[in-house]
Amino acid sequence: MGKIGETTLEIDLAALEHNFRFLKSKIGPETKFLAVVKAFAYGSDMLAIAQKMENFGVDYLAVAYTKEGALLREGGIKCRILVLHPQPANFEELFQHHLEPSIYSPNLLKSFLQFIEGQQSAYPIHIKFNTGLNRLGFWENDVDYIVEQLKDRTEIKVVSVFSHLAASEDPKEKEFSQRQIQSFQKICEHLNGKLGYTPFRHMLNTSGIINYPEAQFEMVRSGIGLYGYGNEEKVDKYLKPVASLKTVISQIHRIEPNESVGYNRAFKSEGFRTTATLPLGHADGIGRHYGNGKAHVLIKGKKAPIIGNVCMDMIMVDISGIDCKEGDEVLVFGPDRSAEAFASSAQTISYEILTAISPRVKRVIINP
Repeated sequence: MGKIGETTLEIDLAALEHNFRFLKSKIGPETKFLAVVKAFAYGSDMLAIAQKMENFGVDYLAVAYTKEGALLREGGIKCRILVLHPQPANFEELFQHHLEPSIYSPNLLKSFLQFIEGQQSAYPIHIKFNTGLNRLGFWENDVDYIVEQLKDRTEIKVVSVFSHLAASEDPKEKEFSQRQIQSFQKICEHLNGKLGYTPFRHMLNTSGIINYPEAQFEMVRSGIGLYGYGNEEKVDKYLKPVASLKTVISQIHRIEPNESVGYNRAFKSEGFRTTATLPLGHADGIGRHYGNGKAHVLIKGKKAPIIGNVCMDMIMVDISGIDCKEGDEVLVFGPDRSAEAFASSAQTISYEILTAISPRVKRVIINP
């Protein structure tokens, strides 16, 4: 590629395929695969990622909210879509686009049954149980209530039962994770025995696929792993980051001793310095917590610390000792410097920086 000319987020679909093939190699040939594309595919390009995953033959896509699923349907996606956190206010839109809701509480089940009454035969739903994450989900002692509510209701059918591991990447929490798995198995046995039919089961996320292969059940789910991050060094080395955030040098300044840079004079030079201003700021997803020397970008392969406060549309970096010029390319994160490494400099995680990249940053698909 030639010079980028502006701030861009490159999305490498060859890297996506590599990650998918790696994760698929860790599961059985009959195990279904769900690709998580919520949050605009972890800040990349939801439709482009979903189209590619559909071409790969995944069994399900998952989004957080109904609106995300609707956008995929409007973009031509035919694959089955699980909505992980549906709201009653969006049931009509969910139904129109044939999205499959996660039902996670007595109130939500009651609301959906009222909505669906008389509209559909065997509409697919997924029942979520809380086994220790304590975020969303029915409890084990809700099984009898669920079965009672579903008795003689032909409008819906439970196609899957699932839960979510709380710390699948942490070896210190192995005992806790195994208790979650055991609890989930017990719940499924109880529910299936009373339902009269057998929904498929899924519990493993990316780290779970690697660390708890015995709990694949009938389907696994992967989000962050598809985008190149495994939450563990032993996994990261086999994955390729899909997104690369790049920008350019807009202007170079020569700063004299005791001069300041940026709002509130947050940076004050102790000597002669050379700075570069980049067209990228907190409105693009680079929060203020990356400023004042905490994070750096790469220019000509060399570290350029972010100095002063991050502005809405710009950051300033110290390029003293770097042979560069206005218009040169700058790497924020990508294959040569991961989003996890960039995020950790400000005590956060790859998920946050990836999903924070604003829609005004140009997306460029490479290796389609």
